[in-house]
Amino acid sequence: MSDKEKALKAFGELLDIMDRLRAECPWDRKQTLESLRHLTIEETYELSEAIMENNLDDIKKELGDLMLHIVFYAKIGQEKKAFSIADVLENINKKLIERHPHIYGDVKAASAREVKDNWEKIKLKQGNRSVLGGVPLALPPLVKAYRMQEKAKGVGFDWEKPNQVWDKVLEEMNELKNEVEGTADKDKMENELGDLLFALVNYARFIEVNPEDALERTNRKFINRFQYLESEINKLGKNLKDMSLAEMDVYWEKAKQNERKD
Repeated sequence: MSDKEKALKAFGELLDIMDRLRAECPWDRKQTLESLRHLTIEETYELSEAIMENNLDDIKKELGDLMLHIVFYAKIGQEKKAFSIADVLENINKKLIERHPHIYGDVKAASAREVKDNWEKIKLKQGNRSVLGGVPLALPPLVKAYRMQEKAKGVGFDWEKPNQVWDKVLEEMNELKNEVEGTADKDKMENELGDLLFALVNYARFIEVNPEDALERTNRKFINRFQYLESEINKLGKNLKDMSLAEMDVYWEKAKQNERKD
């Protein structure tokens, strides 16, 4: 049996299992599109964590959990006589073919960037009223900023060089600094901070660094260093609250040194 045949057999078995669970399991029968939504978000974050840790075994498991959710949604859609798993698959197949004219048509695209630019143009031709229309409102702000900038770039609305974007970062930084040192109006400071963050996301995009990944990497670094600090201080029988910042900084520096050794 080929890998493709095994995949089709396994997928068919998952559909059969879903049918039975929906018919016989009290919990599965109770679920709705709305009740599954927050669980799907949680599973997506668990997959993201597995990817960040480069844990291939966990990635496999989390992909399975997400696949279950997709089948679950399709089953509910079928019960509502709205759509089936076949409709879902046929729709994505059609979209992939339409958005890859450089593969299935005569359009030329020599780089990944050209492919992405073509996608945005195709979406507009298909009736999207706005270039930004495909950016979900519920996205986390950092991800949303990155996606909006990418989409605007797809139609030519972008800076030309990284140094231009960096100049914008410095400009926004000074405006925030002036606002903080001036009126210190909370609303104005929030506005200027938002502009600065947006400019930093733009610069990250220009130097081809995903800002979400970069921030998560720093988050994990902070967690590791802080937990090392806690562990070492606990060994001494001391309490963090009773220590000065200078005392804690000694262990913080040790944590940084340990990272360099690794």
